[in-house]
Amino acid sequence: MPPPASVQDAAGQPDLWRAAPAQPHQLGHRERLRTRAARGGLAALPDYELLELLLFRSIPRGDVKPLAKALITRFGSLGAALAAGPEALKTVAGVGEAAALDLSLAHEAALRIGRERVERRTVISSWSALLDYVRTALAHEPREQFRVLFLDKKNQLIADEVMNRGTVDHAPVYPREVMRRALEVSASALILVHNHPSGDPSPSAADIDMTRQIVEAGRPLRISIHDHLIVGRDGVASFKALGLL
Repeated sequence: MPPPASVQDAAGQPDLWRAAPAQPHQLGHRERLRTRAARGGLAALPDYELLELLLFRSIPRGDVKPLAKALITRFGSLGAALAAGPEALKTVAGVGEAAALDLSLAHEAALRIGRERVERRTVISSWSALLDYVRTALAHEPREQFRVLFLDKKNQLIADEVMNRGTVDHAPVYPREVMRRALEVSASALILVHNHPSGDPSPSAADIDMTRQIVEAGRPLRISIHDHLIVGRDGVASFKALGLL
């Protein structure tokens, strides 16, 4: 008996995932899941079933429940799986180009929705929206990333820019470069943001020292630092709330 043909992704390319032969309990599973989602709402579904619904788009045949569960196990959570990026996703057997693109698309959409809630608003008065946004952007990043939110005189967001990407525990930051960019965009204030891939957002001695250097660099330019947020899977630490600013 010849081996089963590989499933093709939405681009017509063979995915690595080979659909398991349909078992009685699998027959009609996709339709049943879609029906439950339509009747009970997406919020009622567990994470792996949401992931299944996404995978249905790019893997049109076969049982993708094992793949959905494998992705959550591999990356630790639904959010981490969506944020992993195409190359990391494709290291999981069964994820081809189309599936990796669809999953990354879902994360990018969530990121842009979060950014919309922050843009053109006074950041200080929409603090919860800001925290949601930085968590979406950075909580599951595998490497340290340093970002700066540039604010105008009304504390509205001018730009959110990645100033540097680093290793799993370090992203070099250059205060002069931060201030140079602040002058270029005519920023009056900054919010510094970086992540701790370890998951613990507690500031390190190096984080505290680097923040003081940026504060000092901004002082003669009358550019203030409103806060430094450190994002981890365990939460967000605020230098201002901790009395470090």
